[in-house]
Amino acid sequence: MSRPHIDTDSDTQLRIEERAFSAAGAAFLSAILVNPLDVAKTRLQAQAAGVPYQGDCRMTPFQTNTRLQDVMCPVSGSQPSRPCTSGCYTYKGTLDVFYKVIRHEGFTRLWRGTSASLALAVPTVGIYMPCYDILRNMMEEFTTKNAPNLTPYVPLLAGSVARSFACISCYPVELARTRMQAFRITQSGKPPGVWKTLLGVVHPDKGTSIFQSFHRYRFWWTGLGAQLSRDVPFSAICWSTLEPIRKNILGLVGDKESAATVLGANFSAGFVAGTLASAVTCPLDVAKTRRQIEKNHERALKMTTRTTLIEIWRDGGLRGLFTGVGPRVLRAGPSVGIVISFYEVVKYGLQHTRPTSS
Repeated sequence: MSRPHIDTDSDTQLRIEERAFSAAGAAFLSAILVNPLDVAKTRLQAQAAGVPYQGDCRMTPFQTNTRLQDVMCPVSGSQPSRPCTSGCYTYKGTLDVFYKVIRHEGFTRLWRGTSASLALAVPTVGIYMPCYDILRNMMEEFTTKNAPNLTPYVPLLAGSVARSFACISCYPVELARTRMQAFRITQSGKPPGVWKTLLGVVHPDKGTSIFQSFHRYRFWWTGLGAQLSRDVPFSAICWSTLEPIRKNILGLVGDKESAATVLGANFSAGFVAGTLASAVTCPLDVAKTRRQIEKNHERALKMTTRTTLIEIWRDGGLRGLFTGVGPRVLRAGPSVGIVISFYEVVKYGLQHTRPTSS
């Protein structure tokens, strides 16, 4: 079944660099606008995993099964440290994260990890969206001719494959972004960037052999399974929801398609699809964050998405599995809407400014 809102011939004639340019611009805009919500979501999830956010707290050397480390507060004299209570504040929600980050760390810390977000979003979306377009067009052409009943499932498969490829290609930067957003910088000076954060993950000891140092770089892919287990279902749900909504909205317009209608239809469809997909996959996002911020290398390598989800359930129940769902949904809806609408509008412009062949 053809999509009435897209000139398929014109769409398939777009070059890969034109698709990548459209996607990179969309990713750049989205990363800057929604980064504060990403920081709030990550802080809430990291806090649930045991990361403290008070300057006068310190960490005990032991670990529990479900938390990174137990938070302890210092006391005067020779008495031992005691568990933190009121002395270590906790984030109570999205707005509370905004307030406390601005108050204790500065307004610009809401954009902590933006460099990593841009370094991640531009190449990731630059790979993801063009790959999805190309795979969808190829699969739709094949299924329309040979298996029409399978055509509705094309967005699901194309989105999953494209997202997997993009995720694997750029995963170390995603790991750096999560750590940059999760951990509060207490010391003075400039906080570490993407490269220093990644080196901190590897943290090779002096005197180790080149082979041993190289062996440690596998920690850059810690949590990749959790990332894939979150992103692949997210993409499958998102595209399966987005395509029919976009098709129906633009189908109402008929032949009166314009840049404004393309923008409105794609933003609306992307907003609904992103909101739904982010809410459904929130437990997988919590597991991903917990695995990425784990500092014990031996434990990090042994963790799996299944065991992490069991630990989260045992530690916090259903509420624990949906930690940070508010900012995640608030972020994902506009983010998907912005990326899809910007991408499609730029494609629309390129299609209509291309010289027609005589």
